[in-house]
Parts: sequence; structure tokens; C-alpha cells
Amino acid sequence: MSFEESTRRLAKIVAELEGGDLPLERALSLFEEGIRLSRSAQERLDRAEKRVEELLGMDADGRPVTREFEG
Repeated sequence: MSFEESTRRLAKIVAELEGGDLPLERALSLFEEGIRLSRSAQERLDRAEKRVEELLGMDADGRPVTREFEG
């Protein structure tokens, strides 16, 4: 599942949970799925942040130029 698909699914889960009127087991199942999706999305964002740092290039001495990601 792509990052975008994960965030769309997470938004649907949040809407369903906020809507209430769910049996407890269904609510727990959705909550668990949401936590998994949230963690996965955060891991993807962390990897993307590292890639941004890596892509900044090299200085005149051939050393990598990095700076903190400002998101």
C-alpha cells in the first residue's frame, strides 16, 4: 500500500471511529489498523527525510553536505 493509500485509509478509519455507533470489537479492530497505518506512514516519512538529507550533495572536498530537514 502506498503512503497516499495509507493516509486515505487512515482518514476513513478516523471518520468511522468519530462517527460512533460502532460495536466495541469493530472499533478496536479499526483502532488497531489505524495504529499500524500510522506507524507505517511515520516510518516512510522518516526514510524520506533521510533521503532528502542525502540528496543535498557534496562540498568542494567531496564531503556530503547535509542539513536538518525543516518540515
